[in-house]
Amino acid sequence: MFSKSRINDPGPRKPEEEAPRAVEPMSTRSGESAPAPKAKPPASVLSSDLTVTGNLSTTGDIIVEGTVDGDIRAHLLTVGDGATIRGEIVADDVVINGRIVGRVRGLKVRLSSSARVEGDIIHKTIAIESGAHFEGSVQRQDDPIGGARPAAAQPTGARPQPVPSPAPQPAKTAEKG
Repeated sequence: MFSKSRINDPGPRKPEEEAPRAVEPMSTRSGESAPAPKAKPPASVLSSDLTVTGNLSTTGDIIVEGTVDGDIRAHLLTVGDGATIRGEIVADDVVINGRIVGRVRGLKVRLSSSARVEGDIIHKTIAIESGAHFEGSVQRQDDPIGGARPAAAQPTGARPQPVPSPAPQPAKTAEKG
């Protein structure tokens, strides 16, 4: 007459019923799964006992506490109190507490009271705290980092070296034998 439904049946379960189901990612219109949003990685820190000779480039954030002889390109660059950078800086946000010798290009540039900058600053917005030392020119541009050369280019102040032409080769003659 009446029968028990399977929902209320306390009988043994099949193995696939016991395992929790994985949540499937949302699919895009093309039927492919959408990638999960990535968490922003932590800032790269160059410690005070580190000296880097060469250019640095990242889409992330960099905190420099040591010395860099080369150009830096980043999203956010923080220059520590004891840091020294000799080269061009290109970043969305630049916070300078230490010493810069070279050009600075940034959407937002901030010189703290301990900053020492020797070079030009090209910015969209700038803040200079009382006590900051600055020698150079300041220029406002709507897109200060758009015209910047890539960090892989030659460091600031370097002159292009002439490319040597190959030595002339003697003409080869075919020998008959």
